[in-house]
Amino acid sequence: MKANGKTVKEILSNLPVDRAEPFNKLHDVIVRNLPKGFEAAISYGGLGYVIPHTLYPEGYHCKPSEPLPFAGIASQKDSINFYHMGIYFDLKLFKWFVSEYPKHSKQKLDMGKSCVRFKKFDEIPYKLIGELMTKMSAEEWIEKYEAQRKPKPRRIKAKK
Repeated sequence: MKANGKTVKEILSNLPVDRAEPFNKLHDVIVRNLPKGFEAAISYGGLGYVIPHTLYPEGYHCKPSEPLPFAGIASQKDSINFYHMGIYFDLKLFKWFVSEYPKHSKQKLDMGKSCVRFKKFDEIPYKLIGELMTKMSAEEWIEKYEAQRKPKPRRIKAKK
């Protein structure tokens, strides 16, 4: 579902009534806990938390005109979704998040590679999301991003 708005403020003010409070609260928790170097912005038409071009001029490799994405939130058909690339790229951070989640929510963790879906808005673990946002600096994210972008050596099979 594409966000309704062209600025962060417009997106936050154009949410469905039943989602406005939890979505805005999630955004506030994320922004309060964003390490230096990240900022809230429009990212791929949605609300994202990115490394701006002023810090990382190359932008995102798939679309260099976009800032380097790190996290995001979206209002989808049946859920509010939270995206965090750090838990996709860092196994230790992923394991920490998965082990901490049950301590913060009664709901079963509904998660894809970097996406956490919240279907019960009163069970969003705001404190956990805030803590997660502090676990990776902008510099660490750039290092991890660039490390996965380096071409892997090709293996050549010997002919028999």
